[in-house]
Amino acid sequence: MHLRDLTQFLKELGENNNRPWFVMNKPRYDILREEFLAVVSELILELGKFDPAVKFCNPKKAMFRINRDVRFAHDKSPYKTRFSAAIAPNDLRRPSMAGGPTYYLQIDGKGKLQFGAGEYMPPAPRLRAIREHMLNDAPGLSKVLKNKRLRDTYGSFQDEGKLQRPPKGFPADAEHIELIKLKSFFIWTEVDLKLNAPEELVSDLARGLRDALPLVNWLRAAREPDNLEE
Repeated sequence: MHLRDLTQFLKELGENNNRPWFVMNKPRYDILREEFLAVVSELILELGKFDPAVKFCNPKKAMFRINRDVRFAHDKSPYKTRFSAAIAPNDLRRPSMAGGPTYYLQIDGKGKLQFGAGEYMPPAPRLRAIREHMLNDAPGLSKVLKNKRLRDTYGSFQDEGKLQRPPKGFPADAEHIELIKLKSFFIWTEVDLKLNAPEELVSDLARGLRDALPLVNWLRAAREPDNLEE
């Protein structure tokens, strides 16, 4: 993939986030999107080598549209200034709506590559199931959190939207109560793109995302009872 061309396009889009500019530059976008599709396709193949659950993910459905949903947004800029994709089993376009862990990556106009895995703002039944899993499998979660490769690559969970108090029904003295207070269970990291070595992009991503596999597998073990209520 021509990473310099991609980051330059996204940088210019950030400075000219309007429909006329985008229409004039759509041929550039179409070429870059096809190149990004090839990256996502290759990455799915690499992830499938250690996580067979995602090997049949449709790369076209994994990619996010560049158009923003501005219906309820204060910022009415029509386009996202990043290329991004979420890779999950069953071609889940929006895993956070259905529940279940996903691998995520994005590239922006500043030459930054962000990637990670987990569940971002899962729906209420799924959120409850994960919290119950944290309570019932505290030793398993502790083992995941102590995984050296995971810690070295990602550190800890993101704490966006964390509750001040334990959620209803969860004891304040639970072993992982600070994690139970979270609304998302996602780990990610940000690195500078190797603009001079685009051929290393997929291998670097696959290697980094593999480090998140213990968390992905642990989250998949969180099951929702059929009669689960909020």
